[in-house]
Amino acid sequence: MNKYEEIKNKHQKRFNDFPLGFAFSNKQFKDMMEKWGLNENDIDKICSIGRGGFIRKTDIEEFNKMCDEIRKEEKDLIEQDKTGDGYIKDMFLYELENHEYGYTRELDDTLDALELTYEQVMESPNLKHGLELAKKEILDKENERNYDYE
Repeated sequence: MNKYEEIKNKHQKRFNDFPLGFAFSNKQFKDMMEKWGLNENDIDKICSIGRGGFIRKTDIEEFNKMCDEIRKEEKDLIEQDKTGDGYIKDMFLYELENHEYGYTRELDDTLDALELTYEQVMESPNLKHGLELAKKEILDKENERNYDYE
């Protein structure tokens, strides 16, 4: 497992352990509210976090703190990788593979997932180098697979 994946899993565990609720139907909404000891009409006691997710208003401060800590850790890890050979390469490799770069050769979904723009990457020597290393690794794997079929 690469370093980025380890950090991503650690952060996912924090989200999983946080009292979030998700509802995509009236029944799921009612069940979520009951789990929190609320009536389905107590909508003034919850807030949406988008994508079908909700938190109790009493948890907003703690939720924001958790999100800030996660963003800071990710930013620090990028800044600590001065060359782009470590965490940054792992970060791009994971997200490029996750968004099927080997097939699509498209960067948009990867950059969106990392909340980066192409310009930001190109202006940062370590980000640019890490991206190039990750792309090369994926394309080399793809070439090996294609060679095996011949």
